[in-house]
Amino acid sequence: MESLSSDELYPIAVLIDELKHDDVTLRLGAIRRLSTIALALGPERTRTELIPFLEDSLDDEDEVLTVLAEELGNFVPYVGGRQYAQVLIPPLESFAGVEEPLVREKAIESLKKICTEMSDEQVEQYFVPLIKRLTSADWFTNKVSVAGLYAPVYSHLNDENKAVLRQLFGQLVYDDAPMVRRAAATSLSVLVPLISKDMVTKDIVPLFLYLAQDDQDSVRLLTVDILIAIAEILGSEEVREHLLAQIKSLFVDKSWRVRYMAADRFEQIAVSVASGDSSVLDNDFVPAFIRLLKDSEAEVRTVIAKQIPGFCQLVNHDIILEEIIPCVEELVGDQSQHVRAALATKLSGLAPILGKDLTIKYLLPMFLQMLKDEFPEVRLNIICKLEQVNNVIGIDLLSQSLLPAITQLAQDKQWRVRLAIIEYIPLLASQLGVEFFDTQLRDLCMAWLWDSVYSIREAATENLKNLTKVFGVEWARTTIIPKIIESGSNPNYLYRMTSCFAATTLAPVVSFDVIENDILPFLNSMIDDPIPNIRFNVARSYESILGLLREKAAADDAEIEDKMVDSDGAKKGRLEEANEIIQHTIVPNLEKLKEDDDIDVRFFANKSLQAAG
Repeated sequence: MESLSSDELYPIAVLIDELKHDDVTLRLGAIRRLSTIALALGPERTRTELIPFLEDSLDDEDEVLTVLAEELGNFVPYVGGRQYAQVLIPPLESFAGVEEPLVREKAIESLKKICTEMSDEQVEQYFVPLIKRLTSADWFTNKVSVAGLYAPVYSHLNDENKAVLRQLFGQLVYDDAPMVRRAAATSLSVLVPLISKDMVTKDIVPLFLYLAQDDQDSVRLLTVDILIAIAEILGSEEVREHLLAQIKSLFVDKSWRVRYMAADRFEQIAVSVASGDSSVLDNDFVPAFIRLLKDSEAEVRTVIAKQIPGFCQLVNHDIILEEIIPCVEELVGDQSQHVRAALATKLSGLAPILGKDLTIKYLLPMFLQMLKDEFPEVRLNIICKLEQVNNVIGIDLLSQSLLPAITQLAQDKQWRVRLAIIEYIPLLASQLGVEFFDTQLRDLCMAWLWDSVYSIREAATENLKNLTKVFGVEWARTTIIPKIIESGSNPNYLYRMTSCFAATTLAPVVSFDVIENDILPFLNSMIDDPIPNIRFNVARSYESILGLLREKAAADDAEIEDKMVDSDGAKKGRLEEANEIIQHTIVPNLEKLKEDDDIDVRFFANKSLQAAG
């Protein structure tokens, strides 16, 4: 029995040694193995020995305490299940009061986990006193931490304890420390949806009004989300009755950070407050919207620009044309490139609202001006959002000014800008149509294949593949593939290499016949290239080509009932034809490459031969 007792004591002895070790790494390792130790000890000893020991080991590095606070959140099964979960609360309560924010954050997350596993009776018995202690603590760290516990605990309580929690929460809101009021404001927006309508009016609205007049802008800016949460509970009519004056003050707050938050949620606030009352919308929200569009801070103008289409859906055309459009025209030439870039992502959203004639009259000149913007992101944002405009006014009017902008972006000195425009080409191609594309953009797409940056060349090959999906196999066979084959004989090895990549990339989206008659002969012509890199890429390409031949042949055989007839009059399927091509054309070439002087060529040739079977 003594031996068994020693075996039982050994894990905890090792843990104690490592937890007291000078090396932080060893202490962290011990904390992460707590679950293993707890399993070895069993639930009872974990409750009576391990947890008390951990409570006495709280004086450690913040890094260790952070991991310990996180681990304890997963410890309910190790202490014997939820009926004993309360034993985990004391150490986590201590963590909630330390100075390091990350430790407090992990402690509160763990307490939330434990709360979800407890019964309602346990929550009322253990968490309500915990919240009382932390809320009434002398040090601000406890109060900051406890703010995050109110919402997860509230839904488990009876009406009496809910009233107690609402009263306690008020202490946090009225606290002298700005950090506590900030934490309360952050948590209140999460708590409000859990509270009944009558109690929101009675208890929460006064708290909101107090926070909205706080002398710290870091507190006031958080009241915007509280307002939205309250509006969802009370409804627009009661919000106008109780909170309209305070809402209007948010839009003209002296702090740009508060105005920023209000502007960022402007449409949402307008819908919540002005729904069903156009006079409030016209008299209160439109002037506020115009004021924010002209705000002195670029950050505010940036976020309000993103609200333009959504807010314009709420007001009539006369207000849009007479009051909002002139402000939008000013933003098109805003001194901040970030404002213009934000506007560019949303400007096209006005087209469906205004209709064809008004879009041509008011929006088209703005589009054309922004397509010539000196900042590439502005031009890109306009181009990638043109589909909405195209649906309203048609591509003819757009294409006249679209092409110069695309050409300029395609030749930008920054390769990432060139890469971004390539990604939008298939979308533009589907809008412009094959005829316009072939005459205006095809040569540009081919030129990207020879770019000095590899990422551009790679994207260009994918671009051709995507264009083939848009315009069809026959278009690729007659338009793109001949140019790729022509470049395969270029004296510059880079051109030949890229041609090999492009042909292989196109193969999955073209037909069996195109692979057999165009792509495969092209690859065959490159097996004697003097550059080893090209020869081993041809060997690699053969592996994918032979797989595609079999795959497409099998698909054709499944669709076509009439088989081809060979010279003996016997029926011959596509799959048999594919295997003949592989054995009579690809395999002999791979056998030749298998004897190449270059080791990489031989390696990939052997690999492809294995795939050929």
